Amino acid sequence: MQHHLCDTCGTQFALSDAPPRACPICQDDRQYVGWSGQHWTTHEALSTRFKLRIGEDDGLPAFAVAGSFAIPQRVLLLPTEAGNILWESLSLVTDEAVAALRDRGGVDRIVISHPHFYSSMVQWSEALGGVPILLHHNDRAWVQRPARCIEHWQGDRLSLGAGVTLVRTGGHFPGSTALHWATGPRGGGALFVGDSPQVASNRRSVSFLYSSPNFVPLGPREVMAMRERLAGLAYDDVYGYSWGRNIIGGAQAAVEASFDRHLQIMTTA
Repeated sequence: MQHHLCDTCGTQFALSDAPPRACPICQDDRQYVGWSGQHWTTHEALSTRFKLRIGEDDGLPAFAVAGSFAIPQRVLLLPTEAGNILWESLSLVTDEAVAALRDRGGVDRIVISHPHFYSSMVQWSEALGGVPILLHHNDRAWVQRPARCIEHWQGDRLSLGAGVTLVRTGGHFPGSTALHWATGPRGGGALFVGDSPQVASNRRSVSFLYSSPNFVPLGPREVMAMRERLAGLAYDDVYGYSWGRNIIGGAQAAVEASFDRHLQIMTTA
């Protein structure tokens, strides 16, 4: 019996004798099945192929799989006034990373932006003492390894207390989530995003995509709704989903300009 991992998206599945017939996350048109077909691995096998990069990303403790595996997201530890929050998840869990998190005061909860980053979230929770995992209720069908530690929140905003708010941005997935930290690590407020919106490679703008790997943009209605849900939040910085892909300083103006640009392009015949 194994918790099989999809080799393309890195999602961990429920315990089974044999790998699933297919990965529904990769079969969905927001993702893709690997060019050589569906392949599977296990956490034990993954740990022999890769290690975790442990360091700092623009002032925050950061973790990522070192090398090319699945989607290259990185995890951040947010030492907020509402507790220590692990933002996003990875497929690989290591003793070294768990020890590094404990040395920084541990983790009170895990929050994940959308299903592409669910990865080995339950194994992370177990390694950290069974801490709760917060996911949006609208994306509950995408959970491939159900567990009691998973809590599904509902609505467009959820206050975690002391200036930390989860925002359902929607767009990429119905439950796509951003996290707003009123002070942020630098004092001017920070927004943490996955793919809705997504920080661009130039680190001066964001994009609004239904599918990032398949280059499918979001329509104006979804983008306007996202803008409304983010309205009223102040922030100087935006932290994207991969290492170094952040907008540090002037981020709110950059996001607003990106909204304007996208809507102008999408509504001009």
